Amino acid sequence: MLRTINHLLSLIRFSHTLFALPFALMSAVMAWWLTGIDFRVDPPSEMLREGPSVVSFGNHGIVLPFWNEPPTTERGYYFACFLHSIHWQEVLGILLCMVFARSAAMAFNRLVDRKIDAENPRTAGRHIPAGILSVAQVTAFTIACSLAFIASTLLFLPNKLPLYLSVPVLLILCGYSLTKRFTSLAHFWLGASLALSPIAAWIAIRGEDVMQYPLDLLPPMVLGGAVLAWVSGFDILYACQDFEFDRQAKLHSVPVRLGVPGALRLAAGCHAVTVLLLALLPVVYPPLGALYYVGVVAVAGLLVYEHRLVKPDDLDRVNLAFFHVNAVISIGLLVVTCVDLLVV
Repeated sequence: MLRTINHLLSLIRFSHTLFALPFALMSAVMAWWLTGIDFRVDPPSEMLREGPSVVSFGNHGIVLPFWNEPPTTERGYYFACFLHSIHWQEVLGILLCMVFARSAAMAFNRLVDRKIDAENPRTAGRHIPAGILSVAQVTAFTIACSLAFIASTLLFLPNKLPLYLSVPVLLILCGYSLTKRFTSLAHFWLGASLALSPIAAWIAIRGEDVMQYPLDLLPPMVLGGAVLAWVSGFDILYACQDFEFDRQAKLHSVPVRLGVPGALRLAAGCHAVTVLLLALLPVVYPPLGALYYVGVVAVAGLLVYEHRLVKPDDLDRVNLAFFHVNAVISIGLLVVTCVDLLVV
């Protein structure tokens, strides 16, 4: 059983959850921070001077976790509000939903691509073509992860939006696996699938505000757009490895459509859009400050480095660009955003 579990985790490349999960957590931190700021009293100096433990908003009140005494700085006050806005079930819900949704989508991808994988020398060693896992085992795993994803959305109750949207989200995620059979825009479908992670996390936390004020979704939409362009770009780079096979198998991809040099140029354009949208995020989410912009500059530098690793006549370092650089980008941007909002 342990061996089978290990094979299943290897099948879905569990470690690659690091690509999308940091953006979901980044969106969640932004949403919790905004929710915490909604609790504040104006001006904050009144609270700092008088030290009340209850802050009113609407017809309700909350008790801030000030322990024995109120914070002595305005930043400490805002941080206390942020802490109070976080609920353990939301954190657990985001983690479980991300893991189960991605696992279901990856397992489904391996199922529907098993014959293509068997014919491609680069992928012939994958678990189903190599006989390491059976179709029945992967099918059961896909169904189990799908049901677990839907069940995990119950952690966000009384916010019912995650539950209502769970099946459409699964259809979008799994639908990607079929797209290369009929469109070269498959890379952008994958980008859109991962772009759902910051949007979904925001909706899970701020569901009521989203329903009342649709513009509340603007920050995660901008962040999601950056993720869409980022993922589409590096998936185009990754697909360059299969240029010859995809062309012979009559599969659709940007490298087949534009050639490898054209695909690399389009991927660079996608990543330029990524940097632009990341730079625009503070415009729609003002709490982000100077440190965040330093992070954006670092992301731009890493993307330039990524493209310098890959050349039309030398694709040997695609995996280095795909796995290492992109993991640094996603985790690094999450850390910078947290420090910018909570420390600086």
